[in-house]
Formats: sequence, C-alpha cells, structure tokens
Amino acid sequence: MLTFLGFAMVVTFMTLIMTKRLSPLVALIIVPIAFALLGGFYAEVGGYMLDGIRKIAPTGVLLMFAILYFGLMLDAGLFDPLINGMLKLVRGDPLKVVIGTAILALGVSLDGDGSTTYMITVSAMLPLYRKLGLRPLVMACVIMLSSGVMNILPWGGPTSRAAAVLHLDVGDVFVPMIPAMIVGAIGVILISVWMGLRERARIGRIDYVGDKAGTGAMAMAGAGAAGAFPGGSGATVARPPVDDDASRNTEEDALQSETEAAKRPKLIWVNAVLTVGLMIALIYGVLPLPVLFMIGFAIALLINYPGMKAQRDRIASHADSVLAVVAVIFAAGIFTGILAGTGMIEAMAKSALALLPPALGPYLAPITAVLSLPFTFFLSNDAFYYGVVPIIAQVAGNYGISPVEIARASLVGQPVHLLSPLVPSTYLLVALAGVEFGDHQKFTIKWGILICALMLVAGLVFGIFPLIGG
Repeated sequence: MLTFLGFAMVVTFMTLIMTKRLSPLVALIIVPIAFALLGGFYAEVGGYMLDGIRKIAPTGVLLMFAILYFGLMLDAGLFDPLINGMLKLVRGDPLKVVIGTAILALGVSLDGDGSTTYMITVSAMLPLYRKLGLRPLVMACVIMLSSGVMNILPWGGPTSRAAAVLHLDVGDVFVPMIPAMIVGAIGVILISVWMGLRERARIGRIDYVGDKAGTGAMAMAGAGAAGAFPGGSGATVARPPVDDDASRNTEEDALQSETEAAKRPKLIWVNAVLTVGLMIALIYGVLPLPVLFMIGFAIALLINYPGMKAQRDRIASHADSVLAVVAVIFAAGIFTGILAGTGMIEAMAKSALALLPPALGPYLAPITAVLSLPFTFFLSNDAFYYGVVPIIAQVAGNYGISPVEIARASLVGQPVHLLSPLVPSTYLLVALAGVEFGDHQKFTIKWGILICALMLVAGLVFGIFPLIGG
C-alpha cells in the first residue's frame, strides 16, 4: 500500500507540474497532503510536515541570503567587466557563448555547491543570452549538466554519503571516479557545442564591437536574426522601427537609469575581494553556509549602500526572486517530510529491489548505476544513499562485488538527480534563468540521461566498477 501511494504521489506530482496544471509551489503542498490523508495518516501528517520544514529550513535561509548577496553584487556591477569581456571574446557567436557557459559552470562547480554555481554562472551569462537572443533553457540545461557531473566531488554530498553509510574511505570512492567525471565533463562540452550550433543556425550571428567606455554595439547578421534580440545596458541592437512605443520606452529608460544609479564601479575591487573571501570561507567551512551568506550580505549592503533608503530599495528590488524561491523550498519540505515520515520512501526502495531477478545479481554494479537515475530522481539523496545503497551493497556482496564498487556505481545518476523536484537548488536555477520548471525538465532530461550513460560506459571501460561480479 505504501509503495503504491509513494509512486502514485510522485507520478501525480510530476504530471501536474509538467503539464502545467499546477505550479510547483501548490503541487508540493497539496499533492503530498492528499496522499497522506488517503493513506490514513490523519493524526500524524502535521508532524511529518513540520519535520520536513525543519530539515529544509537551513537551505531556505541559505538560498534567501545567497540570492540577495549575488543580486546585490549584480546591481553594484561586479560582473560587468566579465560580461563586457565575454561579449568581446565571443563577438556575438552563440556557439562560443554556450561553450563558455559550460566551461564557466564546470569551473565554478569545483566548490561543490550547486546553489553557488547557479547564482554565479547565471549572473554572469544571462545578460549575454538576453542581449544575443539565446534561449535561457539552453543556459539552464548546460549549467545543470555541468553541476551534475561535478556534484560527485567529495564535498558535493553524494560521495561522502556513500562512503559514510558503507564505512569506506572517501578517497577510495572518489579518486577512481575521476576518469568518469572527465568523460562526463567532455560530454557536457560536446553537448554545448551541439546546442551552440543549433542556436547559431536559429538566430544567426551578432557582430559585437567594444569601445573604450566598456560599452559596444551589436549589429545583427543572418537571415533569422532580424528583430530577435532584446537590447540591454552596454549594447545597441538593430531592430525594426516601432510606431507607438513611447510609454514602454519611457519605462525602459527609467529602469535603465535606476540600474545605472545602483552601480558602484569604484567599489568593484572591494566587492571582488569580499566575494572571493566568501567563496574561500565557504569551501573551508569556516561557518555554516547560511550564516556565511547572511554575514556577507550584511557587509556588502553596508559597504555599497550605506543609506537606509538605498538598502531598502536594494532589498525590495530582489524581493520577488527571494519569495518565489524560498516559498518553494519550504513547500518541498512538506513533500519530503510526508514522503519520509509515512514510510513511503523505504517501501518504494524495498519493492523496487524485490523485483530484481536472482539471475541479474552478478550485474548489480551496472544495474546500480542505472537504478541511480530513477532512484535519485524520485527520492532524495539522503533516502537513496542511506536507505537503498546499503541494501544493494549487502546483496552485491553475495556475487563478489565489493561495497566500494557499489558506492562508485551509485554516483552515476547525479546529472539526472539534479532535475528532481526534491532538489531545492533546482528551483533557484529556474527562477534565476526565468524558465518554467517543467519546461526545464523536459528540455534537459534527455541530455542528463546521455551524460549518465557516458559516465556508466566510462566506469566499465576504466574498471571503476565491474560489469560482472567476480
């Protein structure tokens, strides 16, 4: 019964958000409550929801202040030199922009934190995508694939979970996975080449010419380019004449003036040092992440906008983004709280493993790699690594497959895991990129599966885990 309720709840939720019948916020609250009541958990459902909210609260606080911090840095102009430099480097070529997105995301992902990767990469690249008329879905896809590959780093979470639950050395699990990660990263870059070529064919090319002031002009080239690109600060885009657009132009001019007024070019090095220091503190775990971003935001706000009115204006300008993300995060706490509290997670895992025929036992290593895709998609990483992986490892031992090999195989599904509605940082990415969650899933899922397949093949080729147990 619990197994049926669990799978039915997840499928119902996914169907509702992918068909856009409900928003993720509403579905995360309504669907689990409805299935918990169907299962007869009338008295306990409130406690399950509170438990889930308590566990996810630090993540909600982290995302709230991280959005405010990087939004403030964007307002102050910290990323302007990077954006202008990238514009000059890519010279309006969509192919170079998409490849640059992949390389930047892979580099930033070295810190092991998906939220930080999304905020830094989107802040740097989204203005380019808007100026050149590229689809934000492409950017979100490439960034998430990069983060999925790099999530295997020991400080990313899954590797340390697998090592801890099976009582293994983290290095023994991670180091042999490096070749598979390299193959995955190459796969991401090749996918970005493919997407970049398609974007180039779709919109043509924009020639960018920079000037001494750091601004520039972009002239459209290609048959499909006319009128396709919205303008932005530091760029002028050729577009068809507009007859009665005076009021809209006035609003855009006012917004542009407000944006320029918020710039703090004289403080760019101060902000850069503060941001680098924050990232170093984050990597070394000087303080809990939510606390680090709270302190960083407070210092940045005080330095850049010392007046109380200016501080209120900056916070208010990002209130919509913060509310949209944090509300969904706490709603996800209700979903995971009910899924775990009712026992649905454990029942789903055991039922799935019970369906495995004994003849497939010697192949449990690659089977584990394949199962890691749906399991980490429908379950949280905690549920999979603490609840499912130990069971698989115990069974695999009967077929001569070591726990460390099962641990490595279980990491293959991470590029698909990040598409799960149970991953809080995914909501941050889609909010920053301005895309719908369901659209992002449908666009990215096939590429995520492809990257997982490449890593699975690499795992077998490099002997990271065996095809058949000995």
